[in-house]
Amino acid sequence: MRGNLDRFVDTFFNATVMLKYLPDILSGVVVTIELALFIVVTGIAAGLALALLRSLGIRPLNWLIIGIVDLFRSLPPLVVIVLIYFGLPSVDLSPSGFVSTWLSLALVLMAFSEEIFWAGITSVAKGQWEAARSTGLSFGQTLMNVVLPQAFRLTIPPLTNRTIAITKGTALGTVVAVTEILGQASSAMSNSYNPSPLMMGAAAYVVLFFPVVVAARWVETKFAWKR
Repeated sequence: MRGNLDRFVDTFFNATVMLKYLPDILSGVVVTIELALFIVVTGIAAGLALALLRSLGIRPLNWLIIGIVDLFRSLPPLVVIVLIYFGLPSVDLSPSGFVSTWLSLALVLMAFSEEIFWAGITSVAKGQWEAARSTGLSFGQTLMNVVLPQAFRLTIPPLTNRTIAITKGTALGTVVAVTEILGQASSAMSNSYNPSPLMMGAAAYVVLFFPVVVAARWVETKFAWKR
């Protein structure tokens, strides 16, 4: 029994291997954080912009937005990454693996966040719009000052959950040679013939995303409607 435990520890938690490749994993953590921040900021901002444009009620524009959103909600993120990384060079654009992963996941997050924001906007009672307009507020003022504050509170739970799920997709960047956590861990595992670096990578994801999950839960509780 003792021998089996020693073999397990030596295979998955080899201290010598972990210390050797710790700097590589830490550099991957930095890349993952940078990538995640770019994805979250641009994806949510673009999704909100599309939802606001959709609220204008311009039918051809709405059809275009719905088509784009449904397309990126349907495509697997990995397919989007591959299309951008390997497809754009055919039109003389050669994005790096980092940029390809960022744009791909940001587009996917944009699509889902647009639907979430749109659901929040449309869930605000029509009477709220009419009451605000009756006081002399313009359409834009009503949207920004009356509707959006209520919509944001409704969208926080689904938006935070979807954002966390998509942001963890940074691991897909390893397919296009992005040196994020999984990429560094996979490379180290291949070089050391030992899965211990992969265990370090898994631990790094927990360290990064567990506080985010806890913070998201707090935000959901803080801004939830009181029953």
